[in-house]
Amino acid sequence: MKKKTMGVLLMSTLAIGLLAGCSGGETKESGSKEKKDGGKTVEVVAKGFQHDFWKAVQSGAKQAAKEDEVTMNFVGPKDETAIAEQLEMLNNAINKNPDAIALAALDTEAELDAIETAKSKDIPIIGFDSGVPDAPEGAVKATASTDNKKAGAIAAEKLYESLEKRIEDKEFRIGVVSQEVNSLSISQRTEGFIDKMVELLEANDKVGKGKVQVTGHDKFKNKVSAKDAKAIIELRVPAEVTDAAGKTEASALLEKKDIVAIYGSNEYGAKSIINANDGLGDRIGVEEGKVLAVGFDSGALQQDAIKNGKFLGSVTQNPVKIGYESVKLAVKAANGEKVEDVDTGVEWYTKDNIDKKEIQELLYE
Repeated sequence: MKKKTMGVLLMSTLAIGLLAGCSGGETKESGSKEKKDGGKTVEVVAKGFQHDFWKAVQSGAKQAAKEDEVTMNFVGPKDETAIAEQLEMLNNAINKNPDAIALAALDTEAELDAIETAKSKDIPIIGFDSGVPDAPEGAVKATASTDNKKAGAIAAEKLYESLEKRIEDKEFRIGVVSQEVNSLSISQRTEGFIDKMVELLEANDKVGKGKVQVTGHDKFKNKVSAKDAKAIIELRVPAEVTDAAGKTEASALLEKKDIVAIYGSNEYGAKSIINANDGLGDRIGVEEGKVLAVGFDSGALQQDAIKNGKFLGSVTQNPVKIGYESVKLAVKAANGEKVEDVDTGVEWYTKDNIDKKEIQELLYE
């Protein structure tokens, strides 16, 4: 996310004031048909509104609001680049003097003044999804979000279950395609996968301790040399976030003769692998001799790849639980109760369970 100057933000905010009726999304939900006297109110400010992910978050928030009999207002900007629009929504939420606010900040730095205002008015803030990183101390009481490092480790564990039986007494390579190395959530998914895969491979007698080289990017590489390595984990990060750049990096991995598996740490990474595979004549698959592929998130291409046996499986966040837990935490904070961070968990989905109701409600495009 590129930072924007406050001057631009102020100008944009004025423009949004004139266009507010046509750009974002807003719904109001009440736990009862009419708000009771003295009933709690919770404002939820998401990072987006139109995307299926945020609609799933909203459904979870509605459920929690109904259970706790509170009035809940759910808003979000038109997309995840609309920093000024979200700032306007946050200020509007604060001006309503709610009992609590749940916030998934697009840019904490741009929203610092608003966050300080909420703190000065004793309005507790609950972070959700990516939360409110680097918020002023005491402003954010707790966060409901995915433990992305743990989620990345789950992808590694699931991949290893199928990969273990294919490991032979010769060198091999596992590829990782990551959209970037700066975003905390994506970096944690990458780190979690790499760390767990190194641990699993080092425990394998055909590989051994100190025989796994991590290469491709300075942020994640280790000190194992190529000459000492029995297994190589190679990370590729595109110079720009375009379909063409992602496909190029994934192709560079899939073209290597020693590659046995590949992981995409978000929807972009998974899509890059699928696009590269289409251009290389079908390199990935679950059959013997194919490159095993796993992913993260649940876009249409990724879901199709799983149904068609191209991907072994993927990890999806639980957006319904993210929304549910954020409102639950907000209500507790509003009541003066002590609150702690909640890991909203993930699910591993494959061809065998993708059509089940409990998985379908978590998938988003």
